[in-house]
Amino acid sequence: MGSMERDMEQCRTRKHTVVLVPPPLQGHMTPMLQLGSILYSKGFSIVVAHSEFRPPDPLNHPGFIFHALSDNLSGYQASINNLLDLISAINSNCRAPLQDYMVQLMEDQKLQGYQVSCMIYDALLFFVDSVSTHLKIPSIILRPNMAAYMLSCHCICKLQAENRIPFPESRLQEPVPELHPLRFKDLPYPITNAIPEWLMDFNASSINIRSSVATIWNTTDCLEHSTLSRLQQCYKVPCFPIGPLHKLEAAATATSFLEEDQSCISWLERQPPNSVIYISLGSIACINEQELTETAWGLANSGIPFIWVLRSDSIDGSQLDDHFPEGSFKSLLGERGLIFKWAPQKKVLAHRAVGGFWSHCGWNSTIESICEGVPMICRPHFADQIVNARYLTYEWKVGLEIENVVDRGSIEKSIRRLMVEVEGKEMRQRMLIMKDKLEAGLQKGGSSYESLNDLTEFITSVSSAAGQ
Repeated sequence: MGSMERDMEQCRTRKHTVVLVPPPLQGHMTPMLQLGSILYSKGFSIVVAHSEFRPPDPLNHPGFIFHALSDNLSGYQASINNLLDLISAINSNCRAPLQDYMVQLMEDQKLQGYQVSCMIYDALLFFVDSVSTHLKIPSIILRPNMAAYMLSCHCICKLQAENRIPFPESRLQEPVPELHPLRFKDLPYPITNAIPEWLMDFNASSINIRSSVATIWNTTDCLEHSTLSRLQQCYKVPCFPIGPLHKLEAAATATSFLEEDQSCISWLERQPPNSVIYISLGSIACINEQELTETAWGLANSGIPFIWVLRSDSIDGSQLDDHFPEGSFKSLLGERGLIFKWAPQKKVLAHRAVGGFWSHCGWNSTIESICEGVPMICRPHFADQIVNARYLTYEWKVGLEIENVVDRGSIEKSIRRLMVEVEGKEMRQRMLIMKDKLEAGLQKGGSSYESLNDLTEFITSVSSAAGQ
C-alpha cells in the first residue's frame, strides 16, 4: 500500500478533511497543531502540509496525515535576524508543491466519496490563499497572536499612508488614537526611521485576509471583546476566538521542536509554593553577553530560586559557563537555581512552586501564564511581544518591565518586586481573576466554548457549499 493509500485509509471514517498549513516557527506551529487536535476530536480528518525545514514530529499526532512540501531550504539556519527571509522563501518555494499535492489529495478523496472541507493556514503564509483560490477550496486564516497586535499592524500602514513615518522620537510616549493602551513606542515596528519598502509590504500582506472566508484566533472574548469586534467589522467575515487552545483537553499533545528536559519537575516538587521564578525568552529571541552576565548576577543576588531556560543559540552558540570564571556562578547558586536548554513550559507554569515568569511575552507564553495565574516580568524583543507586554504591564497590571536589562541591581530589584513584595502579590491576585475568566470561557456556555462549536458548524457548512 502506497503512502497516499495509507493516508486515505485513515480518512475513511471521517467525511470532512481539513488541511492545515503552518510555518516552521514554534510560536506558530504550536497553535496550529493544537487546533488540528481539537478539530480531529470533532470528527474531522486532519492533513498537515508543512515545509521540509523544521518539520513537526508525526509520532506526536498519530491520527494526522503529514505531507512535507519541498522548500529548497536544506542547510538553512533560522535566527532572529533572518526570520522574514525564511518566511519569504517558504512563500515563494512551497506554492507549486502545495498545489500539486492538493490536486492529488482532492482527486483521491473524490474517488473515495470524501472531500477537502477547507484549508486553514497561518497568517504568514500568503501563498496558501492563491492555491485555495485556484482550486476553489475555502480558506480560513489562523491568527496565533493577540488580536490587538493586528490593529497595531493596521496602524503602521495608516501612518505610512499619511507620510508620518519617520515619526518624531519626542512623541513616542503619546497614546495611539483609538488603540488604548498602546503608545507609539509600543507599535510592533520602530517608526522613528523610515521603514524599508519590503517590510511594509510584508506588514500589509500579513493583515490582508485575501479571499479567506473566516479568521480563527487563539484568544478569547473576555480579554479582547472590543478589539475582536473592530476586526470583524474591518474584515467582514466570521471571527472565531476559541482560545486558549492549549487548555482544551484534545490539544494536550507535544508540539515542541526542541527536546524538553523533564527533570526540573522533580526539583520543583521540593520548593515552597510561589517561590520559584521561571525564565524563558522563547525559541528565537537572543541576548548579548552583557545582558547574559547581568541577568545571571541579578538572579544570584536576588536570593530567589529559579529555573532558567538558556538555549544553546541564545548567545550566538556559546554556553553560560563561557562567560564566568570556572564554576563561580554555579557554585554561588548551589541548589537554588537550575539552568536548562529547554523545559516543559506548560508543566512548569502549572506547578504550585512557580510564582513568576520572566518572559519575552510571545503570545503563547503570555496566555499560558495567564491560564496558570502566574504574574510576569516582561522582556519583549520584537513584533507582537511589544504589544503584549504593554497590555500585561499597563492594561491588565499583571506584569512589570525591567527598567534596565544590563544592570544587575535593576534586575535583582525587579525579581524581588514580583516574587516577595506586596506589588507582586497584588499582581498575582489580578492574574488569578483573569485565569478564572479564561476558564469560564472554556466551559459550556462560555464564549470560547460556543465559538468553537460555531467554528465546527461553519467548516462543515462551507464544505457542503463548496461541494455543490
